[in-house]
Amino acid sequence: MKKVILFGLLAGLAMLIVSVALGPLFNLIFPSLAAEYDNANLFRPWSDPIMYLMLVEPFILGIILAWVFSVTKKLFKTEKAWKKGIYFGLCYWMITIPGMVMSYSSFPISLLMTVTWSISILIQALVAGLIFARFIR
Repeated sequence: MKKVILFGLLAGLAMLIVSVALGPLFNLIFPSLAAEYDNANLFRPWSDPIMYLMLVEPFILGIILAWVFSVTKKLFKTEKAWKKGIYFGLCYWMITIPGMVMSYSSFPISLLMTVTWSISILIQALVAGLIFARFIR
């Protein structure tokens, strides 16, 4: 269980770094996203202390995913650890797709925002999967 928590926190840190890196990159590539994020009718401003929970979320998710990986890693029929990590990341990402469809259909957000969220989740999931495959054997 110590490995799950330790490497779950490590994966959480990696996912946070990916998110912090991709957010500004997407805003730079797609300037309309920055304006959409600034819409106070959709999102809280960063000055609201509740927003800082977004920095905690990757660590909680990392621990949960580390536990799921530790339970399911034998289901991936490959000897190569990195492939297990990639498969795990892809499986987790596919599970998030219905949530992206629900977000797009339920909230007044653009398709572009939904797609960038999904791309960000994909990269985070692959990074986390590779960390788990390397350290949780």
